[in-house]
Amino acid sequence: MGESGCIFFPERTDVASQLAVTLHTSQGDIAIDLFPNHAPITVENFVGLAEGTKEWLDPATRQVAERPFYDGLTFHRVISGFMLQGGCPLGTGTGGPGFEFADEFHPELQFDRPYLLAMANAGPGTNGSQFFITVAATPWLNRKHTIFGEVADAAGRAVVDAIGATATDRLDRPEVPVVIEKVTVERR
Repeated sequence: MGESGCIFFPERTDVASQLAVTLHTSQGDIAIDLFPNHAPITVENFVGLAEGTKEWLDPATRQVAERPFYDGLTFHRVISGFMLQGGCPLGTGTGGPGFEFADEFHPELQFDRPYLLAMANAGPGTNGSQFFITVAATPWLNRKHTIFGEVADAAGRAVVDAIGATATDRLDRPEVPVVIEKVTVERR
């Protein structure tokens, strides 16, 4: 374990070296390159939930589910100039998949630029399904949130910027829901 109590994982060679996802949202597509060599457990979790190959606990039925997790969820929290957050099955920021896993911090990955994909959490080792995409450099998040991808192109960055500028209520929820209609995974 590292000084912060977080587990560090060696690079793995048994996962695809290039993985990408596309978040098909109600505001447009966001293509994201994933970092399986830097955050293998996090990438496996996200991809498994996205494809429906990883079991999760449905908070509505309290039954184990094995279907695409993110399809139909919303970006439930948007803070202008900071980030957009999704992946809560309840749409409130309080839900998850019924399990948690450890942080993965890699020295090459820092919150030194916008458009990074990272896990939202409630503290060390509480990653589940919620994630966020930054719209600015956010260095105060270093070693607090696992970075596991980056928006791949200008078109996706424009969609992130548009979502990031959407009108929100006092709880940072978009006034018009921004839906993650489907997540597709590409292995290269």
